[in-house]
Amino acid sequence: MKLIQELYGNGLISEEKKSELESQIARTGVTEEEIILKNKIVEEDFLFKLKSKILKKPLLKPKAEEISLDALELISEEAAINYKMIPLFKKGNSVGIGMVYPENILAQNALRFLSHKENFIYEIYLINFSDFNNILKQHKTLKRETKKALTQLDKEKEEDIGRLPQQDAISLKMIDDAPIIKMVLVILRHAIEGNASDIHIEPNREKLNIRFRQDGVLHLSLFLPLSVHLSIVARIKILANLKIDENRIPQDGRFSIKINNKDVDFRVATFPTLWGEKVELRVLDPLEGLKSFDKMGLRPRSLELIQNAIKSPYGLVLSSGPTGSGKTTTLYSFLRTLNKEGVNIVTIEDPIEYSIDGVNQSQVKPDIGYGFSEALRQILRQDPNIIMVGEIRDEETANLVIHSALTGHIVLSTIHTNSASGVIPRLIDMGIRPFLIPSTLKVAISQRLVRALCEHCKKKVKANDRAKNYILENLKNISPLIKKELEIPEPLYVYEVNGCELCNFKGYRGRVGLYEVLSMTEELSDTILKSPIENLILKIAQKQGMLTMAQEGIIKVFAGQTTIDEVIRVTQEI
Repeated sequence: MKLIQELYGNGLISEEKKSELESQIARTGVTEEEIILKNKIVEEDFLFKLKSKILKKPLLKPKAEEISLDALELISEEAAINYKMIPLFKKGNSVGIGMVYPENILAQNALRFLSHKENFIYEIYLINFSDFNNILKQHKTLKRETKKALTQLDKEKEEDIGRLPQQDAISLKMIDDAPIIKMVLVILRHAIEGNASDIHIEPNREKLNIRFRQDGVLHLSLFLPLSVHLSIVARIKILANLKIDENRIPQDGRFSIKINNKDVDFRVATFPTLWGEKVELRVLDPLEGLKSFDKMGLRPRSLELIQNAIKSPYGLVLSSGPTGSGKTTTLYSFLRTLNKEGVNIVTIEDPIEYSIDGVNQSQVKPDIGYGFSEALRQILRQDPNIIMVGEIRDEETANLVIHSALTGHIVLSTIHTNSASGVIPRLIDMGIRPFLIPSTLKVAISQRLVRALCEHCKKKVKANDRAKNYILENLKNISPLIKKELEIPEPLYVYEVNGCELCNFKGYRGRVGLYEVLSMTEELSDTILKSPIENLILKIAQKQGMLTMAQEGIIKVFAGQTTIDEVIRVTQEI
């Protein structure tokens, strides 16, 4: 029992505890690793670093999404579970094998037998329980279904492709093959089940990469042979009603499909690259995209400011942030609140992401001269109470939006800026005269999305020096109004990722918003008229109680909703 002895030798357990653990192992027959973790003597990472040192085996932290199907197929699922070993990578004839128990003689014998049978040489690495379970869980269904589809496809291609010219073979046979249809469905279903927001299908020199964006971060989920690229792209084009034979220019489309008894929309965008067409699919799940206010993560004060603004008889509400920051979700939340029988809501969008009953939604088509500005002129003839403009992209649209807000309409829109205080200078840069802004702009919101900690497994730890410095530096200029309410723990405690089955051993589950909410006031109005500089606007907004993105993030860290690393990741580029 080398691990228990090592823990005792390092003073991490008492002699009494050592005897107790050894007794549990003798009584239950469970391994010492499992007993140590069950008794919460040390963390899993620390334990396996210690084991790596004892066995002199390198400890790896593999990413499940980066392991190819070819490698995984070398060891059956049954053998992997039985011997706690799994392939990690394959380079030619050499295979890296991850083992939880590399010292296990039976596992070594089984691996030796498999290597002779499958004709590969191997190198053993130590991995921990969490990584082993994560790899097994994430890949066991995907590899089985995809392999079956590929095998069936190869068989049918051998029978049919030789009888037709290549292009005809693709259009007449491959895109309608059951294996291709099934393979596309497998990709879509796994994206939905993994709560992915986007699917990237990307050809390169040697293979086809399938990547999922989960909780805002892209993960390489699957490798496929390059030979199926044209078939998969063509199948998606058929679903989205795009031109199959056009691969020189980008195309946009959308389709709806039932997955796991749930209707899900997908927005499709193709893009010509060096190795062929790349396809990006945005998952438009109404349950995720049409959230109510209480699920957006807004603080009570920010929520009150926004609700007051959208309940005004007229005025402009702007949401800003980079692509993928949740601006559209925010606007749809406003629309759902405002959507009553007695009001006429008209939207101009590019594209329409979610259909909302009772709202008149219009899709712009710039290629035929129907852009945001043209659509906005027509909207004013539709007797609207509330107008949503997908994005303010140019000076003409900006002026029309301001005019609409001045003439008695509530106008919702988005604009690209890095912060809420940057919205006002941006409007001025787009040709809006400063004196018009205070009388129209009610609220400017800037937002980012951070990954939310898994509530089941997150762990509370004392902040290290880096986290402490970041927190104290960003809380220096916090508004006195907020400081009264804010409880800064002493000593400083934060939360970190851990990992469990519920979160696929990632430590994060879902996302939560960080918001800067700037509300128009008399003092701010005077500054806009005299000196509309972003730094001055920020100082006044902070004095009036606005939190910056970093400050908002820190408060969510104290509440155990996210980590310092996540807050830094999304705010460092601001």
